[in-house]
Amino acid sequence: MFPAMASDTYHEPLELLSEDTKNTHRAIVSLMEELEAIDWYQQRAEACNDPELSAVLTHNKNEEVEHAMMTLEWLRRKSSVFNDNIGTYLNSSGPITEVEAASLAGGGASGKGERGSGSSSSVLGGAGGKGEGGASGKGEGGASGKGQGGASGKTEASSGKSYNTSESLGIGSLKGSK
Repeated sequence: MFPAMASDTYHEPLELLSEDTKNTHRAIVSLMEELEAIDWYQQRAEACNDPELSAVLTHNKNEEVEHAMMTLEWLRRKSSVFNDNIGTYLNSSGPITEVEAASLAGGGASGKGERGSGSSSSVLGGAGGKGEGGASGKGEGGASGKGQGGASGKTEASSGKSYNTSESLGIGSLKGSK
């Protein structure tokens, strides 16, 4: 067992958690750290009175955005709930708080093209984003939400999945394989 790190925020005994849950935790903590770094760099760049240093800090911030998006894409591929919600909200148009209702009603308010669900053999049940366009958003759509391929437009509410269990994250039960 390794000593605890500053970012370890497990709320349950590690021996009760599957490797999938531990990896999902690592990704979520990493995403939180990247978002925090983006905020810090933005503040520093804006407060800085040296234009060259401000440009360097802005460059650093943009690199952190790339890291955050890569981690979010990993989560999308591994978790069907992340995939479904990203498919609902990302690249949508209109008021954000009305996107889900428009999607459930079959309305076109989301501003997205036709979407496929991709495939993945992961225990986490995510969408691999393979096929036309895939997760890269290149080709005919992908995760960018344009054309075909990429994340599913189906929402958790419409799929009947629970919000109360680890299954709501698409990671299965805590009593699953470790």
